[in-house]
Amino acid sequence: MRKLIKLLAIVAPLLAFGAHAAETNELGTRLRSLEESFGQLDAKLSRQMNELLWRQRLDDVAIVDKVLFTGPPPRGTNAIPPPAGSNEVVISALTFVPRGKWRAHKLPLIVLAHPEIHGNVASDDFLVLLRELVQHRYAVIAPDYRGSSGYGIDFWRTIDYGGLEIEDVHAARKFMLETHREIDPKRVGMVGWSHGGLIALLTVFAHPKDYQVCYAGVPVSDLEERIKIKGKGYEELFSAPYHIGKTVAQAPGEYRLRSPAKNAYKLSTPLLLHANTNDEDVNIREIQKLIDALQHAGRDFKYHIYTNAPGGHLFNRLDTNLARQSRDQIWQFLSRYLKP
Repeated sequence: MRKLIKLLAIVAPLLAFGAHAAETNELGTRLRSLEESFGQLDAKLSRQMNELLWRQRLDDVAIVDKVLFTGPPPRGTNAIPPPAGSNEVVISALTFVPRGKWRAHKLPLIVLAHPEIHGNVASDDFLVLLRELVQHRYAVIAPDYRGSSGYGIDFWRTIDYGGLEIEDVHAARKFMLETHREIDPKRVGMVGWSHGGLIALLTVFAHPKDYQVCYAGVPVSDLEERIKIKGKGYEELFSAPYHIGKTVAQAPGEYRLRSPAKNAYKLSTPLLLHANTNDEDVNIREIQKLIDALQHAGRDFKYHIYTNAPGGHLFNRLDTNLARQSRDQIWQFLSRYLKP
């Protein structure tokens, strides 16, 4: 709150000045910097408040903790070079362990990748998922991998879309198995929605022996197709210096490496996919490319495309009957391999 008051004290005279004088490049730069600072502060406060709310609302079913571990050092290919000594990136995560009489048996583990580029775990649409997973007797770790919001601009800019994000999420699995003896290392599932769905898929592609099952809901599937649908402004997001750093035309191989549809032949983990025809975020055309690639590669997987399900991109993260039915399908699929 003190930071917010200080920022307001700084921005007020700047805005007043801007009203009486022609905007200079320096003023524009300072205002953009302040806007960025406000955005980062808002993200941090929102994350902290949501985490507190989660602890309160899940306390009856789960022991909730906030933990820290490390992922790989940043890549030198992005705008921000590795720090001296190639220090590993510190990753935060929320962990959830079921309350009750389970200690006579090993628990299966779910590694949960949050949605959104620069999102974080503690979002409104994830609370119902965590409650149901814990009620089904899963331990869960949900990491805020590099680039997540609410941890400051430096962490935000360490994003490595579809790259080292994957290794941060995989490091969450390792951390949980090292620190919780009550978890069975042979019963681990990978789950994610949207951008988290992309991460879930790429993680099991990269580490197939470490995950017994995977669920990907409305997953980002093909970056080249996605950019065609979203337009040039979306490509500018990916080609920013702190992001992939180049356009599709400049680095087609990089975009292929980060697209599940282009790596579908790597699948060997049992997989369930869900999509929705009226999804305005991840267009069904994009997910169809993934389905076609999996079928062409002869991979064994299950999928369900919902037709105009209410909620669009969020259709099975809501509190509706259809959403609950869809999630029941997910939990049944996971339980087949993880046996909670």
